Amino acid sequence: MTTCDLTFDCTGVQGDRYAAGPTLLFRLRIGSGGARVHALALRCQLRIEPARRSYDDTEAERLGDLFGERSRWGTSLNPVQFAQVPLMVPGFTGSTEVELPVPVSYDLDIAATRYFASLTDGDAPLLMLFSGTVFTGADGFAVQPVPWHKETRVRLPVRVWREAMEQHFPGCGWLRLPRDTMDELLAYRSRHGLPSWEATVRALLAAAGSPALAEEAAR
Repeated sequence: MTTCDLTFDCTGVQGDRYAAGPTLLFRLRIGSGGARVHALALRCQLRIEPARRSYDDTEAERLGDLFGERSRWGTSLNPVQFAQVPLMVPGFTGSTEVELPVPVSYDLDIAATRYFASLTDGDAPLLMLFSGTVFTGADGFAVQPVPWHKETRVRLPVRVWREAMEQHFPGCGWLRLPRDTMDELLAYRSRHGLPSWEATVRALLAAAGSPALAEEAAR
């Protein structure tokens, strides 16, 4: 039986306006070389390839905790894991186009999120690697693996990532803290009758000696 030789291309990416959380939709064009595909159980791994773009001084400073000083980037600018997602592709013959939804996190403790947040403009270079199982056959039914060498490159506009984040968390960031620290913050907020977490943090910063916030708190 003839092997189904799949090809993959990413034709675009946009934010999902109707998702419950920040999500990117990658538009995939999948070709089968004319073979009939009954179904395709696909797995896609996405990696950031930071060495495939340049960075200005502001971006380089923000990326210091990920890759170190710019002088070290010849050896430290290694790929960063972004996501790994499954997708069930309906049957097709010849070629098809599908959308691959990829949830994105607002947690800055995650390396991929810190990378995207550090970029001021331009594109983030990604590599999409594919694996999985293809169910094929013109007159029968055969099961074949998707070869591990199947991949395609795509450039994710930083603007698209920011728009996806802003849709769900406009003008906001996120900070993860241990439970005991959160308990102490909650107790501090209650003791001082502060109306929000923003007011709590600003009060602490003012108490720590931030001139601008101390003046604002005094008004």
